[in-house]
Amino acid sequence: MIVEKRFFPLYIALFTVFALFGISMTVIGATLPKIFADFGWSYTTAGAVIAAGSIGYFLSSYLAGIFLSAVGLRLTVSLALLLIFGGLEFFAKTTIPWLNMLLYFIVGIGQGGIELSVDWGVLRMEGPGGGRAMSLMHGAFSIGAFVGPLIIAILIGAQMQWTLVYRGIGILFLVIAIFMQFMPLSALGRDKGHAPGRSRRDLFRHPAYWLGFFALFVYVGVEMGISNWVAEYFVSVFKTPIPTGTFMVSLFWAGLLLGRFGISTFQQIIKREKILIALSILMAFSVFVITFVGFLGNGNIAGAISGIFVIFSGLGCSIIYPNVMSIIGDFFPHTQSEAVGFAAMGGGMGSFMFPYVMSNIAAAWGIRAGFLMYAFFAFVVVGLNVALVRAESKRGIAARK
Repeated sequence: MIVEKRFFPLYIALFTVFALFGISMTVIGATLPKIFADFGWSYTTAGAVIAAGSIGYFLSSYLAGIFLSAVGLRLTVSLALLLIFGGLEFFAKTTIPWLNMLLYFIVGIGQGGIELSVDWGVLRMEGPGGGRAMSLMHGAFSIGAFVGPLIIAILIGAQMQWTLVYRGIGILFLVIAIFMQFMPLSALGRDKGHAPGRSRRDLFRHPAYWLGFFALFVYVGVEMGISNWVAEYFVSVFKTPIPTGTFMVSLFWAGLLLGRFGISTFQQIIKREKILIALSILMAFSVFVITFVGFLGNGNIAGAISGIFVIFSGLGCSIIYPNVMSIIGDFFPHTQSEAVGFAAMGGGMGSFMFPYVMSNIAAAWGIRAGFLMYAFFAFVVVGLNVALVRAESKRGIAARK
């Protein structure tokens, strides 16, 4: 069993929540070409709207860790689900940028709460030294991230109203919020809290605390940057039709989905740390190829080659987030909600800053230059993950002594 039998129904419920979470995180990227066409927004305006959601996300992901330790999982996850429901029901009903920024900020707050709640819940169910349950849980995110853009591509191809997806997803968040009230969330217990004589300041002094933060800061910035901009990249650089560009988002998340379900099965025989480094390298190389080919040409062959490496980039991304979270959870077993929340905040800040920088670079020098930035930071992710694995290895050696 992935988790104890008594936790399995709760695991499935959280799996469903994370699948919806994946849809909500990627649907705006898939609709960007249509937003540009129908709303007349610039790259800068779109980047500002995406950034607003990311601000809500990174503020919420850390504060939700403190909130969860104080009030428990049920209230935290329920409030997060309802906020996403409210935001999505009204997002894109108007072309006014500042109103959509506010609504997406609300959605981001809910998303941060979901991220923290589900990650913490899985850590409690799985126990130390794991990683498989976390990887499979993030596979649920990939399912949602794959399905959302695919549905939008179908709607656009059929000349249907693309904003209907936002309304439908919002209703699903309301339904799952009601359903979660009947789940045995209290069985997961609560964090023990800081050890006697220690405080939150001691966490900030620990190198692994910051390595987790910066690893996810850069990684999520790259991951969500690709997800949010790859559709526009293919439409602008390779001159593909809008539905084809939108399909590239699904290809990226299909690679992620394949990795999180397929590679997680090997974590029982291959150390999670080795898988983490190997796939980090695959991600960095794939993003580099996508960028390099974009500078070389804009024909069908160039687009096809880049499309293949879109899948590989998703595969490379698949294990990074869940394995970093599992390592951080093992580092800080008594204050998991705070430690995981801090790492998640790093990811949220990355998802905020990178799209903003990307939109400005694309506006000034073109979208190719923006993807060149992503390629550089993809290699930075490799270095940070190597440093985190080394820190874990030193901790293990010290513990044995």
